[in-house]
Amino acid sequence: MVLAYSPFDLLPLALVALAVLTHLWITARGARAAFGIGFVFGLGMFLAGVSWVFVSMHRFGAMPAPLAAVATLGFCALLALYPALAGAAQARLRAPPALRAALVIPACWTLSEALRAMLLTGFPWLTLGTAVIDTPLGGYSPLGGVYGASVAVAVCAGLLWCVALGQARWSAAAAFAVIGVTGALLRDVHWTAPTGAPFAASVLQGNVPQALKFDPQRYARTLETYARLAEASRAQLIVLPETALPRMLDSVDPAYLARLEAAAKRNGGDLLLGVPVRIAPGEYYNAVLSLGVSPRQLYYKAHLVPFGEFVPPGFGWLVRMLAIPLADFSRGPARARPLEVAGQRIAANICYEDAYGAELIRQLPQATLLVNVSNVAWFGDSLAPAQHLQIARARALETGRMHLAATNTGLTAAIDRDGRILGRLAPYTEGRLDVEVQGYSGATPYVRFGDWPALALCALVLAVVALPRRSR
Repeated sequence: MVLAYSPFDLLPLALVALAVLTHLWITARGARAAFGIGFVFGLGMFLAGVSWVFVSMHRFGAMPAPLAAVATLGFCALLALYPALAGAAQARLRAPPALRAALVIPACWTLSEALRAMLLTGFPWLTLGTAVIDTPLGGYSPLGGVYGASVAVAVCAGLLWCVALGQARWSAAAAFAVIGVTGALLRDVHWTAPTGAPFAASVLQGNVPQALKFDPQRYARTLETYARLAEASRAQLIVLPETALPRMLDSVDPAYLARLEAAAKRNGGDLLLGVPVRIAPGEYYNAVLSLGVSPRQLYYKAHLVPFGEFVPPGFGWLVRMLAIPLADFSRGPARARPLEVAGQRIAANICYEDAYGAELIRQLPQATLLVNVSNVAWFGDSLAPAQHLQIARARALETGRMHLAATNTGLTAAIDRDGRILGRLAPYTEGRLDVEVQGYSGATPYVRFGDWPALALCALVLAVVALPRRSR
């Protein structure tokens, strides 16, 4: 299943894996057995796909390896409960096998993904719909977002099982073809329109090693790296990564900020800078600051990472064990206004905030461009950077907006509104990505209505299937 996601991008394996899971669920003896099958499937998927959290806790957080391994196993076991619940739920809804495969299981799977993104601050990583960006099924993303695409993939997997097992084989094959052709036709629909003239943008990658990022002896060199990269750019918009300046804004030399601002003004544009901002003692934010010809503006990160950026009640001892600086940020407003810079209205987001499509579209359709600043160096040379870039591509596709991703060590990229990568920098290299950017206006159906149509459709399917059983 994990091989369907970046950096492997072998989508057919997702269909095969879900078809096998469908077979195991349909042939399971009762809800308890289906729960266990879903748990084992989920545990394997998450241990293989998101075990990079071990890297951040042990390698960069200084947690002892045995404890970090136990914590990673516990985290993945918690995530595995969601496909386990999907398995138990579909088993309790008595329906013909073909109906279970093609409708009930896809609905249960998608609703379990949505719950995983909502409960306990949410963790929407490895959502099925993000794996279909480069396929005809990606055409459903602007309609129903990542969950609309998840439904399409899961239904196709169920239809594949029907064909393989001879359950309404010809009808299933026809439905499979219709879903694929419709998705391909939807990919040719332009839901948004260009606004304004194209302009030049530069996305900077400083390649500051995570182990040295907060080292005071490295501080001056870090500042010089970003100043040099910014001053070499002639772009109207320059974007630096998350916490590019690893000190509170009020501790940064004003002359250095003036230097960055002068570089942006020389180009007749603006610069976006990732920097922590202290408002009062004990109140500080992970922020993006604009410098340049436009008035200074700030975006405060709203969706914080548990343990990495805020401390859940009762877990202060764990954060004290981890050597993670800036581990208790304040939460920014849930509905931020786009930053008006470089002649655009930019929906800024920080780190894994772009994994939450429903939160990102709160700045749309006003925003004309998406910009994410991240520091996935916390996860080393793992699957995380490629998976995060894939998530950013999904956001571009479902919103019909270009998306610029600025990272510390990679993968820094520019993404077109259809999810295609226009350019990117090699990981673990210092560099500047120069790209021509186009702003877009208008709204995809997903921007207008969010996740609820896709999720309501799933709930309706389950309600209709459950109704006859309840009547009996």
